[in-house]
Amino acid sequence: MTELRQSALAILALADAQMKVSRVFELFDDYQQQRITLKTADILNEQGLQLPGRPQKPELIPPLEVPKRRMDTVEGRASLLHSLAHIEYNAINLALDAIWRFPNMPQKYYEDWLKVAKEEAYHFTLVNRYIQSFGFTYGDFPAHNSLWEMVERTKDAVIARMALVPRTMEARGLDAVPMIRDRFKQIKELGAVEILEIILRDEIGHVGIGNHWFNFLCAKENLSPISAYRDLAKKYCAPKLRGPFNMEARKQAGFSDEELGLLGV
Repeated sequence: MTELRQSALAILALADAQMKVSRVFELFDDYQQQRITLKTADILNEQGLQLPGRPQKPELIPPLEVPKRRMDTVEGRASLLHSLAHIEYNAINLALDAIWRFPNMPQKYYEDWLKVAKEEAYHFTLVNRYIQSFGFTYGDFPAHNSLWEMVERTKDAVIARMALVPRTMEARGLDAVPMIRDRFKQIKELGAVEILEIILRDEIGHVGIGNHWFNFLCAKENLSPISAYRDLAKKYCAPKLRGPFNMEARKQAGFSDEELGLLGV
């Protein structure tokens, strides 16, 4: 019988996006049907794998070099949605990485991140299918790699990963997605609006999972979440958060009133 964390590592190394998505769905179903085991204590290693596996395209460029996306052309709208598809592809990878890389967490931790991987794969599928309706596909536009760079930086500590990837990098999506949704709403691109509503709903849950496990680890180590986050953000060079912030979505995702009060300070 195959094992969940080892399987997550193998899927993470896959370079073909569609194969990765299919394997994530299969892994989720296999675990739900108890066709796969979970060994939380195993220490796994990359064994010379190139992580994450990614297709040759999109070309990865610095964030400031990514072209501005205009809404008054089909190509511009496809490019904006492509940026979301790229985020979702990276989010599949970060969920898989959270599963295989960190041993000795509770069973629910691995189940939570498996659910995230499955939902991110669903988001990627929705967005890429919509891009294809415009005559484009994932890989046709350049993209940046900021999200995965933070995954790389935090590979030595699960508390840093929980602090700085879901509840920092991914939480920015809670702020950005409603604005992108409203741009598509203005031009009556209602299919895109519907997809963005699904993404926002699910991302609140994903950031909430990051918050839950960050607070769990803080409690385990008798740390203040506020000061622990500040120290980790400094140590791992996290980007300074800038508004506007979606306070309601962030509250739903489990940020405390004290944390929300410190945003932008």
